[in-house]
Amino acid sequence: MSSSDSSSDGFDQRLRQRTFQRTNGLETVPLVDIPQPHGTIPNSPLAASTISFLLGSTFAIGLFTFISGGFDRFWWSTYQLGFFAAAWAAFHWGEFAVTAGWNREKCSVDSFLLDNGAMYHIANGIALSEYLLTLYFLPSAKSYPYVSLVGVFMVVLGQAVRSAAMIHASTNFSHSVAFRKLQGHRLVTDGIYAWFRHPSYAGFFYWALGTQLVLQNTVTFIVFLVLLWRFFARRVEAEEKALVQFFGDQYVEYRKRVGTMMPLVG
Repeated sequence: MSSSDSSSDGFDQRLRQRTFQRTNGLETVPLVDIPQPHGTIPNSPLAASTISFLLGSTFAIGLFTFISGGFDRFWWSTYQLGFFAAAWAAFHWGEFAVTAGWNREKCSVDSFLLDNGAMYHIANGIALSEYLLTLYFLPSAKSYPYVSLVGVFMVVLGQAVRSAAMIHASTNFSHSVAFRKLQGHRLVTDGIYAWFRHPSYAGFFYWALGTQLVLQNTVTFIVFLVLLWRFFARRVEAEEKALVQFFGDQYVEYRKRVGTMMPLVG
């Protein structure tokens, strides 16, 4: 083969690689050996961009309502509901954005966590129902601004902890529990993981409870506390069995040093 043919083949190969990179730059198809999208929401760039637009709009409207202190024209347009809407939209958009930025191989439309099970949406629906019904029939029960302020702090802190965990773990993070050790899978014990053994779980735990404090929902705060505690207690137990199998004494020693920072979990 002549040198000109070799050069031509090399050029064609580089061109194909660049074409592949361009055509897959906006793809939302994760690698074959990790959980694939559920299929409830179309796994396409169009779906991802549409969801991002809707979440961004919800966030902007909610944040404006919160900063404005609510609007007297509508009895339901309170600063509390505005913050809840903004926090909810920011959480789901952030899940996708962080996955796309730091864990690209696992990114899909499911990374928004909108297809997160019926119970998740039912719980949020019950929370909104309690807030609106109480606000309408007993508005004085929602007149404790310091409770909402504590909730705002918990939401912001919980979101920061969860996002920091996902960013720091990078490709070692997964929205689903990994029961098989993948190539390159390593135990992360530094950064935010030096303070929280399961920071993504702890972050969501306090984020969710914070949303109910913002809304000053007594019933759903208790319900969220019980359900989230049960869920994460079981999840941590199952995940740590796998982690001990993956990393042996290395994980056992780490578990002795660092707690979950969730009450009575692990």
